[in-house]
Amino acid sequence: MAELLEQVQTKAKSWMSSPVIDEKTKQLVKSLLEKQDSKELIDSFYKDLEFGTGGLRGVMGAGSNCMNQYTVGVATQGMANYLLKTYPGKKIQVAIAHDSRNNSRFFAEITANVFSANGIHVHLFAELRPTPLLSFAIRYLKCESGVVITASHNPKEYNGYKAYWSDGAQVVPPHDKNVILEVNKITSFEQVKFQAKPELIHTIGPEVEAAYYEEVKKLIPNKATIAKHKDIPLVYSSIHGAGITMVPECLRQIGFTNIQVVEEQRKPDGNFPTVHSPNPEEQSAMELVIKKGKEVGATMVMATDPDTDRVGIGVRKSDGDFILLNGNQAFSLMMYFIMKNLKSVKNSYIAKTIVTSELVDTMAEKLGVECYNTLTGFKYIAELMGKFEGKKTFVAAGEESYGYMVGDFVRDKDAVSACAFFAAMAAEATEQKKSMYDWLIDMYVEFGFYKESLLNLVRKGQQGEQEIKAMMEKFRNNPPSEITGSRVARLLDYKSLKEKNLLTGKESTLDFPKSDVLQFYLEDGTKVSVRPSGTEPKIKFYISVNTKLNSAKDFEKVNAELEQKVKRIETYLLQA
Repeated sequence: MAELLEQVQTKAKSWMSSPVIDEKTKQLVKSLLEKQDSKELIDSFYKDLEFGTGGLRGVMGAGSNCMNQYTVGVATQGMANYLLKTYPGKKIQVAIAHDSRNNSRFFAEITANVFSANGIHVHLFAELRPTPLLSFAIRYLKCESGVVITASHNPKEYNGYKAYWSDGAQVVPPHDKNVILEVNKITSFEQVKFQAKPELIHTIGPEVEAAYYEEVKKLIPNKATIAKHKDIPLVYSSIHGAGITMVPECLRQIGFTNIQVVEEQRKPDGNFPTVHSPNPEEQSAMELVIKKGKEVGATMVMATDPDTDRVGIGVRKSDGDFILLNGNQAFSLMMYFIMKNLKSVKNSYIAKTIVTSELVDTMAEKLGVECYNTLTGFKYIAELMGKFEGKKTFVAAGEESYGYMVGDFVRDKDAVSACAFFAAMAAEATEQKKSMYDWLIDMYVEFGFYKESLLNLVRKGQQGEQEIKAMMEKFRNNPPSEITGSRVARLLDYKSLKEKNLLTGKESTLDFPKSDVLQFYLEDGTKVSVRPSGTEPKIKFYISVNTKLNSAKDFEKVNAELEQKVKRIETYLLQA
C-alpha cells in the first residue's frame, strides 16, 4: 500500500508541474495530495483511465483515472493518429455528438478541437442529440469515424467517450486494438494538439434528423392501424436526457398525435434531479412516467436513458396497475411483433447477445427466422451485420440491457426507433382489444415461459476491481457441479473459448472472440451467466429459468414458482 501511495503521489505531482495542465485542475490535484484520507487520491491516479475497446468511461474529476479534458484529449489524439495512418493523404471526416451529462458539451468541443488541430474535418451537432443519431450521421455524412460523449445510464458522477468507425458501429478488431496502441503511445500532454482549427469544424444541420425519420417510417409495418388509433395516449420521459430532442417528434412523424411528456423530466440536466439514477432498468427511474401513465389512461409508458440508446417500458394490466417489462421481456415482445409481421422470412435474420433470453431463439426457430448470438455489446451485432451485408436481410436485434435496434440504418442500440416500434405495438394491441401485457402471456403460452433476472454486485475502486477478478477466477477454477439441486450439464468459458459437457466429458471450441464470460447450463434448462461489467464497477450474474405455460389462467401460479426458483439461485450465487 505504501508503494502504491508513493506511485500515485509521484504521478499527481507530475500533473502539478505540467505546463499544459490549467491552474484550476492543479488546485484540485493539490487538494487531493493534502487530504489525510488517501483513497480518493489513489482512485484518481492509481492507473490511467483505460481506453478500452469501446472508448473511455469514468468518474469526472482531476486525475489520470478520471474523465477530464486531458484524458479526453489523449484519447482523441490517439484516434486522430490512427485515422491519419489509416487514411494517408485523404480528407478525413468525423462526426461528434453528446448527451445531457455535466461537461458533455465541453468534452465534445475538446474532442472537436483536437481532431481539427490534426487537420481532420469535424461535423459537430449544435446541441445534445441521441447516440443513435450519431451512428446514423457517420454513414449519412460519409465519415471515417465518430465520437459520442456519454456515460449512457451510469450515475451522474460519470461521463464517457465512445468511439465509432465508418460503418456507424463502435470500433471492433482490428481498429479497436490499433486505436488503443496509438493512445498508449502518448506519454505526455505536450503530445496532444489542443489548439483548434475552427475552419475545419462544421455544424450538423436538421437534414440528418429528417433523413433518420424517413428511415424509421419505411420500417413501421402497421401504418393503417396507427392511423386508426393515432390518438391513444403515449407517455414518454427523457429522464433529463437527449431523448426529448427526437423521441416525441419521431412518434409524431409515424402518425401519433397524443404524446404526453413527463414535464418534470423534460429539461436536459446532467444532475438528473428527479431520479437516484437515470437508468430505465431501475424501478425508481420509472416512477414519474408510470404516474403520468395512470393519470392519462395510457396502456404503455416509455422512458429513455441520457443518451437515448436504451428504453424502459411499462405496460398496464387489467387491474389498472403497471408492470415494468425487463429487457428480455420487452425485446421478446418486440421480436414477437416484428417476426409475425415479416412479409418474407426467406434469408432474414435477427441477432441477440449470449446473455439475452433464449425465448427469442425459440420463437425465431418456430417462425423460420435465423437467430445469431454474439458477445455482449452492440458492436458485435454491428460486426455481424457487416459480415452479412448483401448476403442476408437483417431484421432486428436486441440485448437484455434494454437496447434494441430495428433495420440496418443505425448500427448501435437505438431507443428512438425502439420507442416508435413499441408505440406501433400499442396501437396493434388496441386494435386487437388487448394490452401488451396480454400479448406477453400469449407469447409465453405459445413459445414457453422464460423468466430472467440480473444480479449485480457493485465493487468500487482499486480494491473492488481486485475483488471482481478474484470472483471470476473462483468460478472459473472451481466451477459448481450443481446449482440448487440441478446438475451443471455444460460449462462455456469464453475466455479460453472452450465448451465442456460435464456429464460426458466431451470438449469443443467456441467460435467467438475471447471475453471474460462464463455460462453454466443446468439439466433442468436453467442458464446462469457470469461476467464483469465493461462499463461499471460490477460483476453481473444473469439467471434464466423456463417451463411450459399451458394457459393464460395458469400465469400467476407458474410465475410465482419461477420467481421462487430464481430467488434460490440468487441466494446460492451470493453465498458461493
